[in-house]
Amino acid sequence: MSYAEKMADIAAMLAADGYRLAVEENGHRVALTVSPGPDACEDCLVPKDVFRGIAAHHLGVDGGLIDVTYPVDLPGYAGGSH
Repeated sequence: MSYAEKMADIAAMLAADGYRLAVEENGHRVALTVSPGPDACEDCLVPKDVFRGIAAHHLGVDGGLIDVTYPVDLPGYAGGSH
């Protein structure tokens, strides 16, 4: 099962709050990018460290191998901070 498949439930929960989840495998590392849609709920995202912990559990990898990019980290993001 791919990392994207393992994160499908999380991606569905994020989608319900207006976010998209991109999962990229980079060797032993995993990059997770959460990007907002037009109706994203800015207050619905958990802190990055909490998200990383949830992802580590779902993926079965050490959290130190997971890179998380949130909307606030994206170029041109004009929303609030998390």
